[in-house]
Amino acid sequence: MGMTMAEKVMARASGKDSVRPGEYVTARIDHVMVHDGFARTYQILKDAGIDKVWDPQRITVLLDHYVPPPSIANAEAYKLVREGVKKLGIIHWYDMTGGICHQLMPEKGHVLPGRLILGTDSHTTTYGAFGAAGAGIGFSEMAYVLATGELWMRVPPSIRFVLKGELPPRVMSKDLILHIAGAYTTEVAQYKAVEFVGEAARKLSISSRMTMSNMGVEIGAKFAFFEADDKTVDFLKGRAREEATPFRADGDAVYERSYEVDVSGLEPQVAFPHDVGNVRPISQVGDIEVNQAFLGSCTNGRLEDLEVAAGILKGKRVHPDVRLLVFPASYEIYLEAMRKGILETLILAGAVVCNPNCGPCLGGHMGLLASGERCISASNRNFKGRMGSPEAEVYLGSPATVAASAIAGRIVDPRKA
Repeated sequence: MGMTMAEKVMARASGKDSVRPGEYVTARIDHVMVHDGFARTYQILKDAGIDKVWDPQRITVLLDHYVPPPSIANAEAYKLVREGVKKLGIIHWYDMTGGICHQLMPEKGHVLPGRLILGTDSHTTTYGAFGAAGAGIGFSEMAYVLATGELWMRVPPSIRFVLKGELPPRVMSKDLILHIAGAYTTEVAQYKAVEFVGEAARKLSISSRMTMSNMGVEIGAKFAFFEADDKTVDFLKGRAREEATPFRADGDAVYERSYEVDVSGLEPQVAFPHDVGNVRPISQVGDIEVNQAFLGSCTNGRLEDLEVAAGILKGKRVHPDVRLLVFPASYEIYLEAMRKGILETLILAGAVVCNPNCGPCLGGHMGLLASGERCISASNRNFKGRMGSPEAEVYLGSPATVAASAIAGRIVDPRKA
């Protein structure tokens, strides 16, 4: 019997010929990512008297959540991170001029198809866009992995979303994953591995796949895979230190369940407060004024996203009552957007372009909302208090919806912008 993508990764990582859902294995980890939380992880190692890591070449440490640090506490944490990087001999270290973790990891070639990658961030599922098994873990677990290179894990059951058709103009993969969260609930993949397959999945760009894998965790997924194909190999060529090769499930793999989604007639989607699964098509949104529009985060801060927004904003102005904040996901994207004139277009339209970092997404740094304010955001979560005041409201939409709404001063259909 064949294996799903998750089963193939877990079997290889645990040195077995095959594994099945529900089986517990001790998995050898291929690579780990630790962001700002390295301060806590390093402190755990220090307290345990551990001064060596299992393999400095398989560890990436970076700063992205509070760049530059907005408080003394954050500055002290970053000081501890830099100390730990030096003391432990971490090779792959990116200080404040790298970018957001989930963009930086594949950009710098630390993600490869078929690999098992753990990170101190729930959206580590993003690496599934490259056919990798990416999952978030806690700081204590990460300390154990840094010391030993392995972790006890349960093999998840797998489900598939078979995506058919082709997305209409100005309807993006963000709309598709929001539709899935709304139609199938945010629990549909609870501790399951998801595979996004089918003709529509194959047509998606790498950036669009990253958006969906990133939000795989929002439907409960342990891993959120796309098949690694020629697009994957082309993206990683010249970035990865090893050759990337295609990776997919076996043809006779067994799935817990398969769902078919025809994307051809999909409308832009909006997630209402305070739940990612509280989704409505744009035709049912109604008249909702916004005070802020946020384009960025590990979900939608890529060049493709900025380009779509710039195409809508070109020659127009952001509504006088709206603050449009733009955070490119990395310095590579920032520079390319600058070369292409995308940033100039956004700035001339009235956007505030900020340095690559997580920004308003986690509610602790830059662009926070006051009580009673509303934001249309291209990020991944709209929980109460996520972006500032617990009396504020966050609505989730695609970069196209964010750009069109920034102009209108209310949430509108980007197809009519």
